[in-house]
Amino acid sequence: MKQIATNIRKNILHIANLAGSPHVGSALSCTDILTTCYFDILNLQDYENRDYFILSKAHSAMALYSTLHEKGLLSKDELEGYYQNGGTLPAHTDRLTNPYIEISAGSLGHGLPIATGMAHALKLKESNRQVYVLMGDGESQEGSIWEAAMLAPQLELNNLTVFIDRNNLQGYGRADEILSYEPIDDKFRAFNWEVLRIDGHNHQAIKEAVDFKTDKPKMIICDTLKGKGVSFMEDELIWHYYVVTDEVKNKAIRELEESLYEK
Repeated sequence: MKQIATNIRKNILHIANLAGSPHVGSALSCTDILTTCYFDILNLQDYENRDYFILSKAHSAMALYSTLHEKGLLSKDELEGYYQNGGTLPAHTDRLTNPYIEISAGSLGHGLPIATGMAHALKLKESNRQVYVLMGDGESQEGSIWEAAMLAPQLELNNLTVFIDRNNLQGYGRADEILSYEPIDDKFRAFNWEVLRIDGHNHQAIKEAVDFKTDKPKMIICDTLKGKGVSFMEDELIWHYYVVTDEVKNKAIRELEESLYEK
């Protein structure tokens, strides 16, 4: 899993460099969640009966694209066409660009409501398919999130699992200072969700949290670091915006490769 996550992070840095695009810190933050989901959790073998994965924090699209490429669901040419004039993949997700990109997103707060509807539809069909959502902590400030948070338990959607990438940095600073959402655990519990809080960079902890049995919708709060894996990007707001130059890319990739040999 560590090797896969490292490959995905290197892909993120590669396409960020090619495109001169921002949001590299946000993409690195959620890489371990995506790695665990796509390589140890999601049922994707039968496309028509696949599990759904919704990237609600769609400014982290580079992480999803790089994961799909590592999984063999997106070609190298498609990946390198990210954020290019006349290219293949937009800065935020577009569901028409790849069969495994489930929604078009960008405006925050939409993924959880959409996923709630999808999970409800699957329940009505008596399907065993699961719905997974990845949202940001700053995104939890959106009112639409809390409307869905009230509805999902009412509909008994135990086929819905939500990850919050809780890196405590959003576009203009610390999320819990801009509009405090803590104690977010207690707030979702009060809405009758099953809530677990874990290290969002620990693949085993992520898998165990997903496997936890409950008859409620599940909220997994993942404590993470923005820019995870590259020391000079970690927990630094500037990497919400800064672009990856050739020098930055080479330095970051060297560090990622060296970390594979650390105990």
